[in-house]
Amino acid sequence: MTLRSIPSSMDPAVVATIDGELDRIEREHGVTVLLAIESGSRAWGFPSPDSDYDCRFVYLRPLDDYLTPWPGRDVIETPLIGLLDVNGWDLVKALRLLVAGNAVLIEWVMSPIVYRGSPEFRDELRELADAVADRNRVARHYLHLGRRQWRLFDSSRSLKKVFYSLRPAMALRWLTEHPDKAVAPMHLPTLLEECELPADFRDSVTELTELKSRTREMGSGTVPAPITDFIGNEFTQAAMRFTEDDIAGRDRARLLSEEFFRRRLRQ
Repeated sequence: MTLRSIPSSMDPAVVATIDGELDRIEREHGVTVLLAIESGSRAWGFPSPDSDYDCRFVYLRPLDDYLTPWPGRDVIETPLIGLLDVNGWDLVKALRLLVAGNAVLIEWVMSPIVYRGSPEFRDELRELADAVADRNRVARHYLHLGRRQWRLFDSSRSLKKVFYSLRPAMALRWLTEHPDKAVAPMHLPTLLEECELPADFRDSVTELTELKSRTREMGSGTVPAPITDFIGNEFTQAAMRFTEDDIAGRDRARLLSEEFFRRRLRQ
């Protein structure tokens, strides 16, 4: 059994090209693709008619490739093909970044769009993320990402850029409202559903999302005040709220991740 979840809105020809690229990568690099997902605006819940396809994957090499003093690269990158971008991480790199508080792998395992993968692997990786992710570090990842994107919007005034700040801001709100969790949804509509939010803010996000979904070029403009206020407030609050690190849990996180890697390698 393999995972497969592709919405009908995605171009079948592009999806077929992605499938072919993943087959080629496994064959030419001698790796096993454990999970391949969509990570861009299509998976985040705010695509445009001309949105890129951003396939990301986690792979595992044969055992002997890890038993060497000269390990190879821990990423596989492919040339851009039109709107298509396909890149992946070695499981070693993915786990190291997860323990370090990088939220990218968390988002990959939460993606609603899946090209292929083992259900068992994804489920176990989600469980591991729940067990080892440091919520304060994850929050600071979103804070850093959101602030950087907000500065980019401020210089360009491109309305498309707003979403790249809004989603991290919503992830921060979700983490605040779910104090026992460290793994937030990646999907913006899900984040909105699972948080208590002002009606005017929800309405503004809905209107802007609908505009983006039908417009190839949104151009520049003024962001609705409820969205601007929300983003600014979430970033300010997060900078004061998510300051501590789980130092005591770091050794445990490394141990669990190491056990997870060895188990997958033996399989």
